Amino acid sequence: MSQIGKPPCDNGVILYGDAAKPCSSPSRHWTLVAAVLGSSLAFIDGTVVNVALPAIQRELGATTSDAQWIMESYALFLASLLLVGGVLGDRFGRKRIFMIGTGLFTLASIGCSLSTAIGPLIAARAFQGIGAALLVPGSLALISATFPQSERGAAIGTWSAFTGITAAIGPVIGGFLVEHYSWNWAFLVNAPLGVVLLVMCAAKVPESRGGEGGGAIDVAGAGLATVGLAGVVFAFIEAPSRGWAATPVWMAAVAGVLAFLLFVRVEARSASPMLPLGLFRNRNFAGANVLTLLLYAALGGSLFFLPLNLIQVQGYGATAAGAALLPFIAIIFMLSRWAGGLVDRFGSKLPLVVGPVIAACGFAMFAVPSVGSHYWTAFFPAICMLGVGMSITVAPLTATVMNAVGEELAGTASGVNNAVSRTASLLAIAVFGIVLTLTFNNRLNEQLATLHAPTELVSSIMGQREKLAGIIVPDGYPEATRSALKRAVDLSFIAGFRRVMLISAALALFSAVSAGVFIKGKNP
Repeated sequence: MSQIGKPPCDNGVILYGDAAKPCSSPSRHWTLVAAVLGSSLAFIDGTVVNVALPAIQRELGATTSDAQWIMESYALFLASLLLVGGVLGDRFGRKRIFMIGTGLFTLASIGCSLSTAIGPLIAARAFQGIGAALLVPGSLALISATFPQSERGAAIGTWSAFTGITAAIGPVIGGFLVEHYSWNWAFLVNAPLGVVLLVMCAAKVPESRGGEGGGAIDVAGAGLATVGLAGVVFAFIEAPSRGWAATPVWMAAVAGVLAFLLFVRVEARSASPMLPLGLFRNRNFAGANVLTLLLYAALGGSLFFLPLNLIQVQGYGATAAGAALLPFIAIIFMLSRWAGGLVDRFGSKLPLVVGPVIAACGFAMFAVPSVGSHYWTAFFPAICMLGVGMSITVAPLTATVMNAVGEELAGTASGVNNAVSRTASLLAIAVFGIVLTLTFNNRLNEQLATLHAPTELVSSIMGQREKLAGIIVPDGYPEATRSALKRAVDLSFIAGFRRVMLISAALALFSAVSAGVFIKGKNP
């Protein structure tokens, strides 16, 4: 995930699933292993790609908008089809849909690794997103369908622990493969895991379905959500290079907005909506999702650009960049149980105000380092502060969503909140890209005006502006001139990166305000 770790409310999907079907203890164990492997595929892919992007950008000559599309094509289909994937599993069989998702994800991963140009890579990433939309909800639904209520708590703990470990080691392994072999291996590593998972499911995992064959499939809602997100994201990503007046850009923006308006109308009238709008009449549920939208936009959008800073500006290797966020994951892992107890002591409101405020401090601290900053004094404190803030927030946020509706709707509510978090990251990466690009271009113009470098060299730099920190300074010029130009590029990127982090801090603060306004306090 441009995002690190699991989105909120994953545990809720398991906890409030349908009643378990009778099955043997070995079958339950194999199902849990399959669920862990399936979730790990998606989690590892979401974190490894961030580390691989600088290498992809360098080897394929990709622009920053190309790099954004490599992430966004995956996130677009995952966010818009996630809820539909759960319904398909209920209707046609959870194991069947899970295996179809795994197979598609595996084949698409191989396609990514074999890509020699940006276009095919983006297309393969889109198919990965479709596979993940079938795979992710299926992995959770299999646990809820196999484990009885009395055993789900232990299953959740095991699932959370192992998926947390994979989220932690995924970027490190991916960074090692990128640094010592090739970025292609960051995708190809999914193939053997996918094959093992398919064989395991076919042989050991029992099939299950939702009650009465599952609910209706909201095809119109899914289609409109996809078109709406695609239109808006396309406009935000392409506007910096093409301009808002370009016909494809403004037409995509208009189509996206119209699709969103139609989506709301369709969902309001649908008998089985993908997004039950009635849930948002509950003040706690609405407040929790506003908080999720703002905070996870800050998290997903900002952490997309952090590896680019570490690798292209600070000079980290891919392995070191992958390991840079390990303290963040470790803190969440260690404090999650303690944070869950805060709800019992103080209610959800206080942690949901305090946690985002601490996270905002972490985002703001990321805006301090400049070029050549030391990890332990510059980035490590910010990562730890962000980890503490998110630790305090996630468990109370999940509890708020779960408790806002009746038990019969808790699974739906958790799925909606999960989709909101992924949509937030999807939109934020596109919007933050505009902010960083505009700031970078303005600062680079100022820097180049003071250097008095040869005209042809300046033209070469300006011709690569869309690569941001990935700009390559040509050889054949004095080393002092080349170093000055490289520093100008780096400082320009840092200026944009700082602005992105300060916007993320503001979004986190607004999420705390939304909790203070909407979330009810603990009953006396």
